[in-house]
Amino acid sequence: MKTSGGSDAMKRRAGESAAEAVTDGDVVGLGTGSTAAHAIRRLGDRIDSGLDVRGVATSFASRELATDCGIPLLDLDEAVGPDAPGIDVAIDGADQVAVGGEESEGTGSEGTGSEGTGSEGTGSDEPAAGVGPLIKGGGAAHAREKLVDAAADRFLVVADPSKEVPVLDRSVPVEVLPAGRSAVAEAVRAAGGEPTLRRAERKDGPVVTDNGNLVLDCAFGEIGDPAALARTLSATPGVVEHGIFVGLADEVHVGTESGVRVAKR
Repeated sequence: MKTSGGSDAMKRRAGESAAEAVTDGDVVGLGTGSTAAHAIRRLGDRIDSGLDVRGVATSFASRELATDCGIPLLDLDEAVGPDAPGIDVAIDGADQVAVGGEESEGTGSEGTGSEGTGSEGTGSDEPAAGVGPLIKGGGAAHAREKLVDAAADRFLVVADPSKEVPVLDRSVPVEVLPAGRSAVAEAVRAAGGEPTLRRAERKDGPVVTDNGNLVLDCAFGEIGDPAALARTLSATPGVVEHGIFVGLADEVHVGTESGVRVAKR
């Protein structure tokens, strides 16, 4: 279930700001979604200007866009492992970002304000005191996204202000084995959640992930302890991956009306 919110201009500022943090020779994790897409396009522009980078896609959609933008790609197995280059930085969006959370040691606002290739002021427009846990998976790509984001030396989140919240409270996407759907749904209810099978919008039947699995969108209300819920979901048989990202994000780039705010963990 994809989220809507900030303007495309805000998303573009956030994505382009993160893309400017990529340096020559980097291997870059390429996220999925409308805000991450702006980062991918900006990287393509920088490659046209001589930047030497390679990407690791997190979904069919990000692979397709990266190819269109001329970004050379590696499979995850080629990027991570013995004698592999590793992933220097991953750039990805979020459906919600908890700001000023306990896992943050926020450095405050360091806005770089990007529009096109330039830098424009601090783009304050409030929160972003630090980087807390995230909810991802609106595009049903969170299993591969988590693999890439966790493997990266730095994980940069790109978002617009509508994604910032004091406490995570949106439904948590949970990718499940088709045969385990009912068992996982029962376990989610036992944990205080309400699971709903995600239905496809342009075909009959459920959403099927790039991995061939199903997605349960699980409503828990306000999530007071994301780490504890993450552990519960991870320990549930039949769960492939869930959309709670705890302790992974290093920076969040938030596009605003006037520029970009950058908060660091």
